[in-house]
Amino acid sequence: ATPQKQKTTRIVTGDDTMKRLLDLTKQVSDSKASILIQGESGTGKELFARFVHENSQRRDGPFIAINCGALPETLLESELFGHEKGAFTGAVSRKPGKFELADGGTLLLDEITEMAFHLQSKLLRVLQENEIDRVGGLHPIPIDIRVIATTNRDIKEAIDKENFREDLFYRLNVIPIKIPPLRSRKGDIPMLARHFIEKY
Repeated sequence: ATPQKQKTTRIVTGDDTMKRLLDLTKQVSDSKASILIQGESGTGKELFARFVHENSQRRDGPFIAINCGALPETLLESELFGHEKGAFTGAVSRKPGKFELADGGTLLLDEITEMAFHLQSKLLRVLQENEIDRVGGLHPIPIDIRVIATTNRDIKEAIDKENFREDLFYRLNVIPIKIPPLRSRKGDIPMLARHFIEKY
């Protein structure tokens, strides 16, 4: 048997709502169903995603994160799905994308609402078919990953404004997690202050 990696993600809280969320997160960790984590900036969405990965049977596989808002649209497509040599100017060799790199593990799509509309349809197909098409590729590549997406925006508003696909929302929101902001769990403030003082 291969040794399991030590769990490292610690979420500091004494709040009942947060404790219930963490219990739910543990219960769903082994499911392959997609998770959508919603919450304001700084609420710990990536920590929750890592917590899911580390409590799942995929814990020994890769945990790959990509910020959908940090890259221009053309680069994001290549980063997510990979590309073949010569697929576009500057593609001097074949490059696997984040989906391939996350095979057997978990892929975190951070700030999912920042993803361009045409890429959302490609993502939907990946989630439906469990396979990806590299940019410039001739054949689909099968993948086995668990997708976790996060957003700090009102995703329903993005759907109403037709900036986000409703069918993709339902595909990602199989297990919804909404993290409350710190102002609604003020009892956590002294705990977090102590934690960061000890850490730094």
